[in-house]
Amino acid sequence: MSFFKDLFGSHGGTSDALPAPTGETALDIEIAAIFRMLADMMGTENLVIQAGKMNAMALMRSENRRERVLALMRILEEDPMLAPPPSEAEIPEILVRMTEEIARIRVRRDLEDRIERKVTEKLEQDHEEYVEDIRRQVISEESPGAESPHDKKKREDLEALENIRLTQSVMELLRPQNFDEIIGQERAVRSLMAKLSSPYPQHLLLYGPPGVGKTTAARLVLEAAKKRAVSPFGEKAPFVETDGTTLRWDPRDMTNPLLGSVHDPIYQGAQKSLADSGVPEPKPGLVTDAHGGILFIDEIGEMDEMLQNKLLKVLEDKRAYFESAYYDPDDKRVPPYIRKLFEEGAPADFVLIGATTRDAEHINPALRSRCAEIYFEPLTPAHILTIVENAAERLNVRLGDGAAQLISEYTIEGRKAINILADAYSLALNRLADAEIEQIVSRETIVPQDAEQNEEHVSRETSASPTAPPLLVTKDDIYEVAQVSRLYQFGRKKASDTPAVGRVFGLGVAGFLGSIIEIEAVAFPAAEKGKGTVRFNETAGSMAKDSVFNAASVMRQLTGRDIHDYDIHVNVIGGGNIDGPSAGTAILAAIVSAVTGAAIRQDVAVTGEISLQGELRPVGGVFEKAYGARQAGISTLIIPWENKKDIPEEHLGLTIHRLKKAEEAFAVLFADEKWKEKEGE
Repeated sequence: MSFFKDLFGSHGGTSDALPAPTGETALDIEIAAIFRMLADMMGTENLVIQAGKMNAMALMRSENRRERVLALMRILEEDPMLAPPPSEAEIPEILVRMTEEIARIRVRRDLEDRIERKVTEKLEQDHEEYVEDIRRQVISEESPGAESPHDKKKREDLEALENIRLTQSVMELLRPQNFDEIIGQERAVRSLMAKLSSPYPQHLLLYGPPGVGKTTAARLVLEAAKKRAVSPFGEKAPFVETDGTTLRWDPRDMTNPLLGSVHDPIYQGAQKSLADSGVPEPKPGLVTDAHGGILFIDEIGEMDEMLQNKLLKVLEDKRAYFESAYYDPDDKRVPPYIRKLFEEGAPADFVLIGATTRDAEHINPALRSRCAEIYFEPLTPAHILTIVENAAERLNVRLGDGAAQLISEYTIEGRKAINILADAYSLALNRLADAEIEQIVSRETIVPQDAEQNEEHVSRETSASPTAPPLLVTKDDIYEVAQVSRLYQFGRKKASDTPAVGRVFGLGVAGFLGSIIEIEAVAFPAAEKGKGTVRFNETAGSMAKDSVFNAASVMRQLTGRDIHDYDIHVNVIGGGNIDGPSAGTAILAAIVSAVTGAAIRQDVAVTGEISLQGELRPVGGVFEKAYGARQAGISTLIIPWENKKDIPEEHLGLTIHRLKKAEEAFAVLFADEKWKEKEGE
């Protein structure tokens, strides 16, 4: 039997054992095995075809081992011109290489086969899903409103979440519902009303400390303005509120909730019908949501400067415009509403109200120039008392002696005062047994305000029983809240009826909050006349230190004493970092008192720059400083004459002296006239 016949034919099955192969027969067997591997891998028919293409058929049938190996080489290397046959010595090595090559080809083909099977399976799966999507779409078109079991389950889960409500927050419960409940901001509210209820409402910037009612006042004023015949605000005018700290400028204009953005069809996923057509989709922002109403931006001073410039452009144009490299005005597939947005922009005619706790310089000057400015006033202890008492009444709380007063010492923010009361309320309630709590607070099912629109929406809220006894909240509860929350008393009463030598109250301001500055001075005769020294706090700024030298000149004019004859130490109690000239008059009074022994009244505070001629020069922040004085228990305030228009008469119940000269201030400040005595008298 020939080799070719042995390879592709049948042995007919014999049970006789083959003789052990010699060296030559072992090579022949290996060659035959390689041919069989090729036949298994390629298929017998394909192997024959390939051998024919490579001029290897005759070589395969040859009895010559070298020619059979050459046939294998031509088939594997796909080279019909390969010649001559290898030598007998080369054959073993060639067979090893062929075996390795066939193994690599088999591994590669197995991998390709596995990938191909997975691709086929994935295509079949995708096809099934696509067909299912088409089926659902057809069903939806034929049966509008029909939902699949999966969609129904998701909807039911969502509705179940909607029906779960905790009791409303204290701030929500106690939020002012009318202007009478906004405490301490009567002038600001009147100004708001005048500017918004006009036929020509103005853009506004609201300045003031946190928690004094800026946002609430704006909401209530809009509701009141809607009812005015001359107001341009319609019945459905929106009040859109956002926070400037969360708004960031995106130079790509891909994500801009304030001004709007464009969802391109590639990266951001416009709706499917548009994405399939390659049409970008503009998404109007908050400026369009506020069209016809008010856009309220809290903490506008924190907003990115570039975004402020962009907002200014919207205010000028009363429209928000969109751009996209994917928009083709000649594309007939672009829907009319998208074409309108790109070519005409989205309407954005609204009134801007920006609120900030920062100074005006943090607002873009161009934006400021287009806005009226309203300053909300800091709250006094009396205001905090009123807020706490009103909140206690609505919570059905009886305040123990001094509890409300104590809260007013820890904050000047209405919001924070209510939070302190709420925390104390929880502490007091937690001390009671469940039976006692049931008498004070009833938990019942109530229908919310929107019940007419949604009768199935029912929630459970905690509410005080109309006949329930009030819950007692004591000073100890307030102290515990303060300790747990690490609160510190905002304003301690520092004023007294006892005059003191070398100690005076100045006034400072930070942001919109005024405060007392305690300045003290001591003086000793210098060891050698004319060689005395003056020492000031290291934390004091250069302008505050310069005030000492102005004070030296004025002291010599008024008392005839030379500051260089004394060793003087001026100290700001508490290590306060003061700068600017506004403490000049206070520093002068402290030094004069220390040098002359004249006592200074401790119920008086003074602010004002002191000139070399002893004149009180105007300073800033007088209005806010008055609140700081009132917080500290001061009854009398001295301010420069030129600041007389900055503060109303008897503001906050203070006796206010508007003076021009240092000696006029001394007449009010000093409890005696020792400062007039000449040295040696």
